[in-house]
Amino acid sequence: MKPAMSPKRRFLAAMMGGAVDRVPVGNVVSVATVDLMESTGARFPEAHLEAGAMARLAAAGHEVLGYDTVMPVFSVTQEAAALGCQVDWGHPLMMPGVRTHPFAEMQELRLPEGWLQAPSIQVVLEALRLLRQAYGERVVIVGKVMGPWSLSYHMMGVEKFLISTLLDPDRARRSLEVLSGVPIAFARAQMQAGADIICLADHATGGMVSPLMYRDMLLPLHQAIIGAVGCPTVLHCCGNTTDRLAYFAQTGIDCYHFESQVNIDEAVAVTRGKITLMGNINNPELLLSGSRDDLMEACRRAIRGGVHILSPECAVPLTTPTANLRALVEVAEGKSAD
Repeated sequence: MKPAMSPKRRFLAAMMGGAVDRVPVGNVVSVATVDLMESTGARFPEAHLEAGAMARLAAAGHEVLGYDTVMPVFSVTQEAAALGCQVDWGHPLMMPGVRTHPFAEMQELRLPEGWLQAPSIQVVLEALRLLRQAYGERVVIVGKVMGPWSLSYHMMGVEKFLISTLLDPDRARRSLEVLSGVPIAFARAQMQAGADIICLADHATGGMVSPLMYRDMLLPLHQAIIGAVGCPTVLHCCGNTTDRLAYFAQTGIDCYHFESQVNIDEAVAVTRGKITLMGNINNPELLLSGSRDDLMEACRRAIRGGVHILSPECAVPLTTPTANLRALVEVAEGKSAD
């Protein structure tokens, strides 16, 4: 009998479409919860701002939950703060949020000089170094960057940016082009600091952005970003993205992290042989408040359906019970009844 694979080997093999001893469980977005904050002593907002706290809370994803990954970027605002947005860093029951939008009134869109040296950026890099020292040989260390569409929401404001895509597309394109350099530079810095893979999170989701707008305005930029980053990469996009899966498969990503709104059978059919799939266990109805039986059945259904890596669908609600997050590992390890 072959020995069990290490968490790192298992996750990376599955992500790249290789053979594994069992389905891995991991996260490329936040699994931070109030319970994990209490058990580690690393709470929001300090875990967004102080490297030791950030690394301790990230490590709980492996040490407490048993996942094959650790991921220290809990918010979507680290880059926004470095680029000049005022950020409310929240508290243990609230994620951070952007309060101001520097591009809203700026005529010539440009990045502030030295943004990569900003505290909100450097804290992530230092946390990755700490995680590399502690886990680098056995657990996948995940870096995360926000894509240019999400950054445009932050820098211009969601409503103003979306209106500009229709009424002033040149300005929208300029915003996307200027901001595309941010995930490239930040991803490269995270790789140098110790990240094994990068999650590119960009929220050009159905209901807000048409698939054709994604194809015409964002797909070429995603292709350029993925090519420039050059390491194993996961794309995360919230919501129902069924109508743009074929375009995602053209980005150059290795894996797509998807939500429960996307039908597994359709996702597998569209992406088979092109990219792997990670997800898609529902947050509000199952992980936060669902029955254990329903949660475990959803995990088994995802595995049967062809998901390569089992994962919560998005950043988990902060009051999600630890036992529910651990249930994913129990199913993957075959410790629950089929």
